[in-house]
Amino acid sequence: MRFRKAAILPLIVVALAGMTTPATAKHPSRGEVTTVAARRPFAEVAEALKAAIAANGMGLVCHANAQAGAASRGVRIKGNQVLMVFRPDFAIRMLAVSTEAGFEAPIRLYLTENEDGTATLRYVKPSVIFRPYHQPELDRLAAELDPIFEKIIAAIGK
Repeated sequence: MRFRKAAILPLIVVALAGMTTPATAKHPSRGEVTTVAARRPFAEVAEALKAAIAANGMGLVCHANAQAGAASRGVRIKGNQVLMVFRPDFAIRMLAVSTEAGFEAPIRLYLTENEDGTATLRYVKPSVIFRPYHQPELDRLAAELDPIFEKIIAAIGK
C-alpha cells in the first residue's frame, strides 16, 4: 500500500498536537533584574565592561555580540551584547556544592544600545541567582561575587 506525503501530514499534525510540552519553571530571579543606564556611548561602555571584568580578576567566558553577527550578514542593528563572566575557582566551589547551580554560571551581563547611542546594562546579582538553591555555601560564594560585579558595573559610569 502506498501513502502519499500529503495524506500522512494530517496524521502527524494530530499526533504532535496530542503530545505534551515540557514544563518550564519560572526562575524566581528573573523578576529581580538590575538595570543601569549609562550616559556614555555604547561602544565605550562595552570596552569599559571588558576592561573591568579583567581588572576585577574575572574571566570573560563568552561574548555574544549580536551587532557583529548581524554585520557579518550585511545587516545593521543597534548594539546588543551578552558578556558572560565567571572564574574557575568560583566554578569549582559552586559545583562542589551543587551541580544544578552550574546552570547559572557564567553570570550574564546584557548590554543594549539606546536610541540616543548610550547604553543600558541589565544583570541579575549573583546573590539573587543562587538564592533559589537554598545552600549556605552558595550564599557565601554569592556574597563574594556581588561586590566584584558591583565594581565591574561601576566601571561603566552613569
